[in-house]
Amino acid sequence: MIQNNKTAIVNTNVFDGNEVLGQKTVVFENGKIISISKEVPSDAEIIDGNGCTLLPGLIDAHVHTSEDSLKEAIRFGITTELEMQGGMTKKGRELQLKNKSMIADVRSSGMALTAPGGHPDELIPKEEGIPGFILKKMEKMTEEEKKEFIAAFAERENEDGNKPDVTTLTGAVQFVQQQMENGADYFKIMIEEGTVMNAPGLPMIKTEVLKAAVDEAHKLGKIAIAHVLTAEAAKTAVEVGVDGLAHLFIDRPDWTPELIKSIADKGIFVTPCLVLNSSIIGKSACHIAHDERVESKLNEDWKMTMCSCFNTFPSGKMEDNFNNVKDLHDAGVDILVGTDVSVPMAHLGGLAHGVSVHHEMQLLVEAGLTPIDVLKAATSVIARRFNLTDRGQITEGLRADLVLVKGNPTENISDTLSIVGIWKEGVRINS
Repeated sequence: MIQNNKTAIVNTNVFDGNEVLGQKTVVFENGKIISISKEVPSDAEIIDGNGCTLLPGLIDAHVHTSEDSLKEAIRFGITTELEMQGGMTKKGRELQLKNKSMIADVRSSGMALTAPGGHPDELIPKEEGIPGFILKKMEKMTEEEKKEFIAAFAERENEDGNKPDVTTLTGAVQFVQQQMENGADYFKIMIEEGTVMNAPGLPMIKTEVLKAAVDEAHKLGKIAIAHVLTAEAAKTAVEVGVDGLAHLFIDRPDWTPELIKSIADKGIFVTPCLVLNSSIIGKSACHIAHDERVESKLNEDWKMTMCSCFNTFPSGKMEDNFNNVKDLHDAGVDILVGTDVSVPMAHLGGLAHGVSVHHEMQLLVEAGLTPIDVLKAATSVIARRFNLTDRGQITEGLRADLVLVKGNPTENISDTLSIVGIWKEGVRINS
């Protein structure tokens, strides 16, 4: 749904995704930004942005999402989520989100390449073979709907003849092709042996097979992203030629400077997901959940989740994470804001759709990035790296995905939570 009425946000400080423009009037119509100037049009709905800052719609570069989660995200000014494993490919969006409004936009990798029984299998509690996150979704169904859903799930799981052997070169290439046929927007591989997840010895795909999959994604014109949580996994990801790391390595061995140089030299981006690493180390985000700007927007399941944590690697240190991300940034590596949020469950705690983007930005500032660096990492940098050419900036001709906040987050990053208004393609969202 695109808003046709002409709207002008006046007297507002504008951060355009790259720099601070100062006080401007931003006018949008038919879902697009049509002017950025000092002039106030006489034929527009006027919104006074005095004492506020206007930002491009925020983007979360790492989620696992659903229709309900997209609703949660947009209430916090996240107008686009990038799924890093799940069903929100182009075909999935057409089936699940047709005619849906008041939700964040979404792009997806489809399913990631992982070994049978490999990550994230260790995180998915099952009941009678059905993953816990699906059981959660079924809670709102009638008994008849549940029966139909279980039957369809069982039928899909039994279609082994259609599943390539992803541990082989040929099978991995076929798997990539299948994801692209389903409408995947990019591709993801898993490099996870399990120690950080308190599940050491997880099966993994061989390096030469990973490389073949990445090469195939590139042949098909798609970027490839790797799940990594250790420096050793990140080193492998660099070797197989990925374009981005979906996480920040949580450790800091002596050879970290060489790893950072190789990431920088190859132009690989990094989505640190510091909120996840903090949770893995054993820290909850309860203080964020109980912020007065947040609490009323979260239901009890998400509050419980925010006040829990993974706690699978308590020997880790946030100081190492902060130093890793600061060194990467100082080396010229593109840093992207992402969270790895999925579903409201205690063992996946410390995260919630939408609000965790704001927490991530706060942690990145704590790591030593400037607020402007961080705002770029949540808007224009993500748009550039994922070729989202119609968003991520406040520029004439781009989508009117906008967030108006009280205060000045270019100086105080916490002000991003002081939301006054949200627009997606010119349509005002009830937050």
